[in-house]
This record gives sequence, structure tokens and C-alpha cells, in this order.
Amino acid sequence: MFKHADIRTLGSGNIGGTNVWRVYGRWYGVPVVLLDTAKGFAPALIATQVDGHLAGVLAGGAAMLGHWRPLFMGFQRGGKIVATTGGAFLGVAPIVGGIGAGVWLVVFFTTRYASLASILAGLSLPAIAVLLGYPWPVIAFAGAAAAAILVLHRSNIRRLLAGTENRASLRRATAPAGPSSGRAA
Repeated sequence: MFKHADIRTLGSGNIGGTNVWRVYGRWYGVPVVLLDTAKGFAPALIATQVDGHLAGVLAGGAAMLGHWRPLFMGFQRGGKIVATTGGAFLGVAPIVGGIGAGVWLVVFFTTRYASLASILAGLSLPAIAVLLGYPWPVIAFAGAAAAAILVLHRSNIRRLLAGTENRASLRRATAPAGPSSGRAA
């Protein structure tokens, strides 16, 4: 919006925070990540507070689906749901969401692979939920979220295994990249 460009035509073509960060830098990427997180957090928190964990995971799951296939984009490809999943867990099971965010940060700053951080953080959610004794809706939601993150990152997994995945740079490239082979988390 501020750059008068369609982010779907730049970088990986993804509308999520990782692509925005890679194309335009942290000053645009961080707000997108925060908005993506908030869109999972708000409905999950409200539904959990009003009706309990089952309603919270349903609301959080709906937000994740809406991020993956946005209505306003005609259900075309959206983002890979990682930040929205994190927000949903912060609303439904804050300790699980917080530990998952910690896993993401540690893996990212250790490896600089946003995709690997996303995958490992997603996979950690079910184990954390079980270990902390959360009710079945949260554990099932964690398993479904982990599976969805794996499926949406399958091209990243192939590139990680082949050694061709892009490492994230904490600085913006000199010029926005055009469409690529989908290299973004």
C-alpha cells in the first residue's frame, strides 16, 4: 500500500510478513508480522474468554484459514499462517504460544532460516501443549497447526534438504526482487 506495489508480484509472491520483510525491510516487515499475529490473537482470545478453549481454537483456526486463502483475494494464495498461528496460540494458550515464539526466535537467530524456524516452532506446539496439560482442543489444534505449517512449507523443506534455501538477511536488499521460485517462509 505505501510502496504502491502489489507484494504478490515481488519476492516469493507471498503476502506474509517474511516476504514483506525480505522485499522492503524490517520497517515494513515488522508491522505486517504484528498484524498477521493480531488477526490470529484477537478472535482466539475473545472466543476463549467468552466460550472456552474449543471456541478459541475454532476462531483461531478460522483466522489461519483466512490468512492462507483470504476472502478479499478471492481465496487465492495468501500467507503461510505462521504468525497468525502464533497469535492464535497466544490467545488460546498463551504459554504454548510464548514458548513456540521462543523456539522460532532461537532457531531463526541461530540459523537465519525463517522457514526452518517456522517448521520447528510449529512442530513444538503439540508437545508443549501436552507437556503443560492443556485440554484436548488445544492439543488437537496444535497438531493440526503443525501439520498445516509442514504442508505449506513443503517447498522450503525440499530447498532446505537440497541446501538451496535462502538465509534471511536482517537488512533489506538494495532493490525489491521480482517474482522468484517461491523462496520465502
